[in-house]
Amino acid sequence: MSQLDPEELAALLPAETASFASPIPTQFVSSDEFLPGPQTENQKKVEARVKELGSALAKHQGMSRRKFFKTAAGMATAFVAMNDVYGPLFSVSRAEAATPEMANERARSLADQFIMDMHTHFLRDDTRLEGFVRSREAVGKSGWNPALAGKTQTLDDLKFANYFKEIYFDSDTKVALISGSGSEEPRDWFLTNEMKADTRAKVNKLTGSKRMFSHAIFMPGMPGWMDAVDKAIAQLKPDSFKGYTVGDNTNKQLARHPWRLDDEKLLYPFYEKLVKAGHTNVCVHKGLFPPETSDKFPNLLPYADVRDVGKAAKDWPQLNFIVYHSAFRFTGGAYKVGMEQFDKTGRIDWVTDLAEIPEKYGVKNVYGDLGQIFAQSTVAEPRLCAAMMGQLVKGLGADHVVWGTDAVWTGAPQWQIEALRRLEIPEDMRKKHGFATLGPADGPVKHAIFGENSARLYKYDRRVELKTDAIALAKAAYEREGPGRTNLRYGYVVKPAA
Repeated sequence: MSQLDPEELAALLPAETASFASPIPTQFVSSDEFLPGPQTENQKKVEARVKELGSALAKHQGMSRRKFFKTAAGMATAFVAMNDVYGPLFSVSRAEAATPEMANERARSLADQFIMDMHTHFLRDDTRLEGFVRSREAVGKSGWNPALAGKTQTLDDLKFANYFKEIYFDSDTKVALISGSGSEEPRDWFLTNEMKADTRAKVNKLTGSKRMFSHAIFMPGMPGWMDAVDKAIAQLKPDSFKGYTVGDNTNKQLARHPWRLDDEKLLYPFYEKLVKAGHTNVCVHKGLFPPETSDKFPNLLPYADVRDVGKAAKDWPQLNFIVYHSAFRFTGGAYKVGMEQFDKTGRIDWVTDLAEIPEKYGVKNVYGDLGQIFAQSTVAEPRLCAAMMGQLVKGLGADHVVWGTDAVWTGAPQWQIEALRRLEIPEDMRKKHGFATLGPADGPVKHAIFGENSARLYKYDRRVELKTDAIALAKAAYEREGPGRTNLRYGYVVKPAA
C-alpha cells in the first residue's frame, strides 16, 4: 500500500540502495507521502565534489572512502563540498576535513550538547505501507542491484530496532518524541496511539531514564474522535497531542475530514478538554503541499496553510501551538520555486505567514518545528534554509523555534545536527532582511533550538540521569567498538536519466 500510484513508483528507486552514501544527502529523498524531485545540477556538483575530496582524503588516511565518510572528518568534508558549491554557509575548514584529530576533537566537544528531537517516526511491525518493499524487490528482479535478486525484502530499516539505533547511537540526540500519522484506514496509521505509548514506556524502562516522549494523534470529525481523546488522556497520558489539518495525510485520496484549528464548534471543546486535563502542547502538521499536490488535492489546499493558526492561538493562550515543518510548502522538487519566491518577494509559502503571526495577532504561544523544512532545504537549497531560519528567528523568536528531524525517513539525524551547528545566515541576506546571526554551534540561539525550548515546553528536568543511564553506557561501548553510522537514507529517489 502506497499513496504513490504505480506510474509514479516506476520512476523511483529505493534511496538506501540507489543514493550515494554521503555524510550529507546529495539528492532529494522522500517517504511515499510525496514525490521527490530529480537531483539538481548543484546537487550533482556537491556529490562530485564530495567524492573527489573524500577519495583524496581517505587515501591520505589509509582507509576506504566509505569508512572515511563515517568519521567526523568525513562529515566535515561534505560541508566543505557544500560551501564550494553554494558559498560559505557552513562553518567548516579544510584543515578539519583533512585532520581527523581536529574533527574528532570538535565532535567530542559537542557530543554532550542537549538535543531534544521532538519529531521522529518509525513504522509498526504489521504496517501495510509497503511501497518501499515493492520498490526494493523490483530493483532486485530487474538486475539493477544483483544483491537484492531473489532475496525477500523487508521494512526493518523503518521499524523500531533500527530507529532506536539511529536516534540514540548514531547521533547526539539525547531525548526523542515518537510521533505518528493517522488515517481514515485504521491499518495505515504509522503507529496506533497505544503503540506509541507502549514504546515510550518500554524505552524509558529499559534506559532507566526519561529518554522518550510520545504523541497521541487526534482526528477531528472522525466518528468517536473525542472518545479517543478521552481514552488517551485517561489511559495513555501522552506528552502532547498531534493532528493533521488536511485529515488523512497518508491517504489523501481518502481524506474526508479536514479541519481548521480555529473551528469553534469542532476544535474548541477539544482545547477545553486539554486545558482541564493539564495538557498545554498541541502539535499540528502544516505545509509539505507543493504545487503538484495542490493540483491533485485542491480540496485540501485551504487546510494545509496557517490561516487558521493565529485566531486559535489568540483564543487559547493557555495552549502552545507547535506547527510542524514550520508550514513550509515547497517539498519534493519545488525548492527552486521557494528560492525564486524569496529572491523576488522576500516571502516563502507558508513560513513567512507563520513567522508573522505573533506580531499580527499579539500572541506568544506559536512555535515552529523544523522537521522537513531543515532536512530537505539543507540538501536542496541551503540559502533557502538560511532564509527560513532567519525569518523564523526574527518573527517567532529564537525561543520559539524547536528541533525536529522527521527521522528515520532521512536516516540517522546526525547530519542534520551538524548542519544546524555549522549553518550561518549569509551577511548579504542578514543586511537586506534584518536577520540576526545564528551564532556558534554551542551559542545561545542554537542551544535554544536544539533543546532548551522543548525542555521548557515539556517541563523536562531530568538531564542529569542521561549521563549514566543504560544508553549512555551502551553508547560509550558502541563508539569504541561499533561500526559507525551507515549514512543510509530510507525512502525514494528519482531514477537517473537514461
